[in-house]
Amino acid sequence: MQLDDIDRRILSLLQHEGRIAVKALAAQIGLSSPSASERLRRLEDRGVIRGFTVDVEPAALGYALQAIVRVRPLPGKLQAVQKLIEAIPEFAECDKVTGEDCFIGRLHLRSIEHLDQILDRITDLAETNTAIVKAQPVRRRLPPL
Repeated sequence: MQLDDIDRRILSLLQHEGRIAVKALAAQIGLSSPSASERLRRLEDRGVIRGFTVDVEPAALGYALQAIVRVRPLPGKLQAVQKLIEAIPEFAECDKVTGEDCFIGRLHLRSIEHLDQILDRITDLAETNTAIVKAQPVRRRLPPL
């Protein structure tokens, strides 16, 4: 899918300020408001923009820890493990991957005890390997435009 320079500028501006008004967006990219609105609609229609969301700080909600958990289901338990992971809201994201592990997830946690409670739910169905996140030098970002 080809993006032109205006599309790239729109995405860059939205990445830094997702709530920017269409009028302000239009002014920054040098288009009229109706033209900027049309560009946004086309980016959504083409599936480039999947939606608009809010970026919440987990620590502000009491989730002081993050952990990365590698999950290797026991034989015959792949689907059950996937359903369990999908049902645990502390999994902020999870990827199904190739290699020895089948899933790698990021969890938001209140404490180490909270982590233990979640892992206890999984260990009947899978082996896990956990790393506590010390810092996140690169937050989720767009691929190069």
